[in-house]
Amino acid sequence: MTPVTHCAGRRLALFGLGGSGLATADALRAGGAEVLCWDDAEPARDRAAAAGHAVADLRAIDWSGIAALVLTPGVPLTHPEPHWSATCARAAGVEILGDVELFCRERAAIAPGAPLVAITGTNGKSTTTALTAHLFRAAGRDVQMGGNIGTAVLALEPPAAGRLHVLEVSSYQIDLAPGLAPTVGMLLNLSPDHIERHGSFENYAAVKERLIERSEWSLVGVDDTASAEIYERAVEREMRLHARHLGPSGRHLPVSVRQDLPTGVSLSGRHMILMRPYDGRERLLGGVDGIATLRGLHNGQNACFAAACADLLGLRGADAHVIQSGLNGFPGLPHRMEEVGRIGNTLFVNDSKATNADSAEKALLSFDRVHWILGGVPKAGGIAALAPLFDRVQRAYLIGEAADDFARTLSGRVLSRRCGTLEKAVAAAAEDARQASGNQTVLFSPACASFDQFTNFEARGDAFRALVAALQT
Repeated sequence: MTPVTHCAGRRLALFGLGGSGLATADALRAGGAEVLCWDDAEPARDRAAAAGHAVADLRAIDWSGIAALVLTPGVPLTHPEPHWSATCARAAGVEILGDVELFCRERAAIAPGAPLVAITGTNGKSTTTALTAHLFRAAGRDVQMGGNIGTAVLALEPPAAGRLHVLEVSSYQIDLAPGLAPTVGMLLNLSPDHIERHGSFENYAAVKERLIERSEWSLVGVDDTASAEIYERAVEREMRLHARHLGPSGRHLPVSVRQDLPTGVSLSGRHMILMRPYDGRERLLGGVDGIATLRGLHNGQNACFAAACADLLGLRGADAHVIQSGLNGFPGLPHRMEEVGRIGNTLFVNDSKATNADSAEKALLSFDRVHWILGGVPKAGGIAALAPLFDRVQRAYLIGEAADDFARTLSGRVLSRRCGTLEKAVAAAAEDARQASGNQTVLFSPACASFDQFTNFEARGDAFRALVAALQT
């Protein structure tokens, strides 16, 4: 835990008592703050009360004595309209922040030089975060990993000299963290997502850009237009500052897996090359050939970011192979192109984390002769953008709310079957793959949210894994 000592003696309101909310309440209380907690769900309030926290309806409290409202990232701050707790706080002139901001302020108070890596983007955040942490751990470093992946940030051990924190941060978390200024900030890519929470793609991209503006070093993917524009603006700001001798030079590095770059990180074949700005020095960071957990061009991008971050923070030294060794040993993440079984000539791949078309595209690009299971709660645009990849699909097996819409998109281009449930889809896909000749892949890459049939993508992926296991018995 990271006790929030800089809030000692202050009274704070906290809304949202899920996992990160309870961890925040624990950390605030451990640091000496008084916390008034609330959640719209009674079971969540009961859990907080059982843990010894003060539960109070924030609509009925005296806001004049409240120092800040700590808002869970899952609660709307601006769109489609502010949550009522945010409205109460603003009416009283109370600042609104999140758990990442509390962590950053604690870091500034107790260990301002402690290294901090923050990773954002539309797709690939979790894999890049896990891979970055893995590279440092494999080299024997003291690493804490969390944020939007796994462990809530305030449940991690506190910042300290020699301890590296690697955080995945969502747009929601950045929006609530004005003091987030990492040692290395990464923006992987941008595509339309979470528009309902930010009002427009432009607003969404602007929130992501804040991370780059405040980073000591930044790594920015330049293979999509929006991210490339953010990189160009960052360089322009840096040049203006450098011209006035107010800042370091060359602190923003571009990353590309589609083009060779004069400076920054490029994927040449399957080898990652870092060209440092201004001095022309080129360094081979490693390669990803033959690493099953880093299959596909998108994972090449993830590896470029992680390896470049490792290089920036000194993970090279005497052992020239330390980064490559870490890459070779990366175990991958559950639900992200996870190979969960093989039956005869058929590989079964769990890509439940693919909750939008852009993410599903990465999986489709990585396999041939695909029996594709997809569906759920569709995102804006559906799967129409994936049409250039339909020739990789032997047949599609449709589940959930999106089945009818997806069937129309696939009509005349891909054979499809409305299966309704994941259980029926797995059985049908496995049987069709069994009857086909040559190597086949049953790919569960839904391109949809899970909430029509499952509580989250993890539960959905676990169900797929269990169904495949049952076929193997």
